[in-house]
Amino acid sequence: MAYAITQSCCKDASCVSVCPVDCIHPTPDERDFATTDIVYVDPSVCIDCGACADACPVAAPKPIDLLRGPETIFAELNAAYFERRPEREEPKVHTWEEMGGDLERSLSIAIVGTGPAAAYTARQLLLSTDARITMIDRLPVPGGLVRGGVAPDHVDTKKFADLFQWAYKHPRTSMVMNVEVGRDISHRDVLRHHDVVIYGVGARRDRELGVPGEDLPGVYPAPEVVGWYNGALDVEPTGVVLQGDRVVIVGNGNVALDLARLLLHDPDVLARTDMPDHAVQAFRGLDVREVVLLGRRGPSVAAFTRPELLMMPPGIDVVVARDEFTVTELEDAEPETNAAVLAALPLVDVDLTTPPGERRRLVFAFGRQVVSIEGDDRVEAVQVAPSGVAEQAVKVPCGTLIRATGHRGTPVPDLPFDEETATVPNEHGRVIDPDTGRPVPGTYVVGWIKRGATGGIGTNRTCAHETIQSIIADANAGLIPPAPRRRLTFGPFVRTRVDGVVGRRRMLAIEKAEEKAGRREGRPRVKFSSVDEMLQVSPATSLH
Repeated sequence: MAYAITQSCCKDASCVSVCPVDCIHPTPDERDFATTDIVYVDPSVCIDCGACADACPVAAPKPIDLLRGPETIFAELNAAYFERRPEREEPKVHTWEEMGGDLERSLSIAIVGTGPAAAYTARQLLLSTDARITMIDRLPVPGGLVRGGVAPDHVDTKKFADLFQWAYKHPRTSMVMNVEVGRDISHRDVLRHHDVVIYGVGARRDRELGVPGEDLPGVYPAPEVVGWYNGALDVEPTGVVLQGDRVVIVGNGNVALDLARLLLHDPDVLARTDMPDHAVQAFRGLDVREVVLLGRRGPSVAAFTRPELLMMPPGIDVVVARDEFTVTELEDAEPETNAAVLAALPLVDVDLTTPPGERRRLVFAFGRQVVSIEGDDRVEAVQVAPSGVAEQAVKVPCGTLIRATGHRGTPVPDLPFDEETATVPNEHGRVIDPDTGRPVPGTYVVGWIKRGATGGIGTNRTCAHETIQSIIADANAGLIPPAPRRRLTFGPFVRTRVDGVVGRRRMLAIEKAEEKAGRREGRPRVKFSSVDEMLQVSPATSLH
């Protein structure tokens, strides 16, 4: 029986490089790889060897005969992709090692961040070069988006943590945690002790709506809510208070769908995840019966991925609000697009000015914008109008509004920053000084701070590869001078400047303590709620 790729596909293409019969497409060197939601297995070619399942960090490939419930649709999706793609390309070499290059001298490299972009970069450098790596993070525990951004019920996606642990534990890696570059130490401090500094710091800001009432309590940016229900250390347990039988979410990407799913989910399911207790209790106390996803534009540009929508839990009605604009776009939907997926959903007349019904419901409402937010001590209603026609606004009662309008990068101290793109200016990962047009010596970027907040976790693998290729080319061309100080002196230097530095042993002790607490409760882990709690787990140890 053939395999099929399922919802948790991360597109890091590990499966592609190990398939002995070249039956997984699109590959990173094919045109549609950039736009596909997932990769697919050709059931007519697959030999059921299971190599893809062994290589995948998130358990996305599964035997078709083991698919159950909503996952059965993925057998059809995998087969349908190849029915639309009859012309098979000649097999190509896809292994990342053979796509790399030789580094002519050993480098000491600091990577700022420990999330997916940073961890993929460290992993590939350790696999393909003899570089020595220092990973620096502002938190005592690693993982970035994997720990603090993936929805708690996406258990398979969280398996990325296991893949990245290899890089954190590697003998050529040092971990310098609970240290923030730009606050505790400077970019220059890091570069003094390393030949190269790579920033993989993500994008933590959101896009504001710019409407009256946006500062009312009960209006939250999606990154804050996501951090709150993931136990992020920079979001207080009481920092988010969800209320109301209707929640309005501005946006219709995967983050918006995550939020909607959790708001409408069975709290007993969430209690078995690594969601922190304060969030579990908050979800238990909710009576959200309707979540409305507002999109300024039409179904043809809805930003979610098809697998995310297809895996909504049972018992939730998912509908599209009927209006002339939406109906026209759905009728003209191209096959295999998001609009085509939405066209298969019930198209219903929705009166958002009335209270929600008894059944839990998710409503896609397209071609609509928020004009203003109303309330006294907290949001009580949202004025919603057809996009560009503010005078036709209607009052939509709701107890919470969440902006899921995309992420934006934050300026990195001592580096140039482009406010329009919210990225560090770069060419193939090389940081560029916009005043001179020349590369900033020894300084590189990877991930969302490099390319903007686009692409999922696996996309960072190709992004990391490009930046590493630039580093190798620059080093071999003599453009990266040796650091004036030895990398081994960096740890002692940091300890003289920062209290509470966490090294690898202490970092691992904190994670083991969380996992031990989780086993007692039948959960993956129970997260600490503060840095102070983490620092009490074990005494300070060596950075190495």
